[in-house]
Amino acid sequence: MTTVELRRYGRHDLDSIRQTLTDMYAEVYADRLSDPFFSVERFEERLEGHVSRDPWEVIIGWDGTEPVGYAYGSPLQPRSRWWAGMLQPLPEAMTAEDGTRTMALFELLVRRPWRKTGTARRIHEELLSGRAEERVTLLVEPTHPKVKTLYESWGYENVGDQQPFPDAPVYATMLRMLRSA
Repeated sequence: MTTVELRRYGRHDLDSIRQTLTDMYAEVYADRLSDPFFSVERFEERLEGHVSRDPWEVIIGWDGTEPVGYAYGSPLQPRSRWWAGMLQPLPEAMTAEDGTRTMALFELLVRRPWRKTGTARRIHEELLSGRAEERVTLLVEPTHPKVKTLYESWGYENVGDQQPFPDAPVYATMLRMLRSA
């Protein structure tokens, strides 16, 4: 396996990378695509919504010309619905957003041949490098305890559970500080 090269893209690049993101998503979620929430169509809808949040960024890992994985996110804007699905509401001081406080990591995935190689962490850390936000949040299905444990090893803490959409699974909501407030 060669060294994975990490490349950063923004919303203006979406037309040139959309199919790459969609193809990787479809491959990684192949066993769940029959569930409407995890369908390619719903992924594409979520992607469009995520890209509309400026400044949206994605890191794609490349092994030569082969895409190996990606992570993308953007800052939570004022009045963000991110915290609205919490099963146990959090204190307002924890959920107040101003567009610069919290980055939401919407997607992180790596294709099977590159798993357990450190690629996911490299992609993740590159996406977070140079961020101005004080913290980052993400969702992980509690049915994936190894993934949750991995995020905890990267400095994330579980702050509660949420169901972001009526047909979505319940997710553990995780938070990691990037710098002091």
